[in-house]
Amino acid sequence: MHTPQGADTPYPGVPNPGAMASAGNTPHTPPPPGPVQPSTGSDRAARQAGPYTVITRLDDRAFAAAVPERRFIARSVDGERTMLVSTPLDGADPQAFMIEAEAARYHLGTWALPTTEVAGPGEEPWHARPYLPVLPLPTALRVHGGPLPEHTVRAVGLALAETLHIGHGQNLTHAGVSPSAVLLAADGPRLGCFGSVRAAAPDGTSRTGLRGLDSGTLPPEQAAGGRPRPLGDVYALGATLAYASTGHTNPDPDALPPALRPVILKCLSQDPTNRPMPRELLDVLASAAETPSAQAGAVPHGATVLDPHATTAGRATALLGPGWLPARVVAALAHQSAAVLAAEIPVTAQPQQAWPPPSASGGIPQAASSQPGQGPASTPPPPTPAHQMPPYGTPPQATPAQRQY
Repeated sequence: MHTPQGADTPYPGVPNPGAMASAGNTPHTPPPPGPVQPSTGSDRAARQAGPYTVITRLDDRAFAAAVPERRFIARSVDGERTMLVSTPLDGADPQAFMIEAEAARYHLGTWALPTTEVAGPGEEPWHARPYLPVLPLPTALRVHGGPLPEHTVRAVGLALAETLHIGHGQNLTHAGVSPSAVLLAADGPRLGCFGSVRAAAPDGTSRTGLRGLDSGTLPPEQAAGGRPRPLGDVYALGATLAYASTGHTNPDPDALPPALRPVILKCLSQDPTNRPMPRELLDVLASAAETPSAQAGAVPHGATVLDPHATTAGRATALLGPGWLPARVVAALAHQSAAVLAAEIPVTAQPQQAWPPPSASGGIPQAASSQPGQGPASTPPPPTPAHQMPPYGTPPQATPAQRQY
């Protein structure tokens, strides 16, 4: 499988977070950010991810986090669009990868990260969605210098629980929640990597130790080869929140924040029937301690974090006001945005229409007709560089592996 060259370019605009110190989680002082290395005409073909030219890799390769796909920040050949582009890992099943990419088109919710473009027939596998400045959760912990504050973890948990609640209502099991699947943006988290557990191995096959899967977030029933089901998403969410709180997916319970400890441990129950449903998580996470947004009175949509009758979107947004992210993470997002905007890549010149010389009368001549006695020939539209999926909202045809039973 082709891997774009230049994909190891330093993470754009983000100061090297360095390794967290082994004792006390004291961060090293980061050096100034290095420049983004742009593509050149000679290597551009080797830096392609689908129809897009790679600017840089999204994930920090210096950190040993399990990532189920290669993710790039890339730009269209005309320089007009910047996208988050994913390609499968070496050795992955390209057909399974594309099946899940197609299904991710229907992943709804404010905090979901649905696919908007996929590879066409005969192309190398890839899928893409519009770019926004984001940091994968493992990178955010490194930038911050340790576990995230409790109010940030609570906000992430509420947004992700809302996304799972919506997805389960669509009869879709996410089957890919992990720290790497969570991307932190300025306005809230986004949940990607839809279906990575299903794509890694078919049901009935052990998934323990597979590349790209985080063993700490893999529910025991799925690790043994069981069909991914909604309560498996809840286990993975609990492990992800444990990671955000401590830096580990399976920490000592005493290391968890006291206010979050009961709900996280309940999510991590080995018996799926003892795990809470996402709707229960919404109630628990939204009813706990005050947040910066609540203290400032900046609760949008007329909802409050204590209002059980507020919409799920309003309850999540209430925790995502100013101050929800640590200052270092906010600065890293700003640096990334500026560096990606400034990155220069070769732009393919678009062909210009050749106009015939003016007529003798000074008027604008008509294009020649393709048939005698017919009007001017129409110019065919330019070909679409990437296969476009059905219009957003078209009901998906769920495969047996994606249906819930």
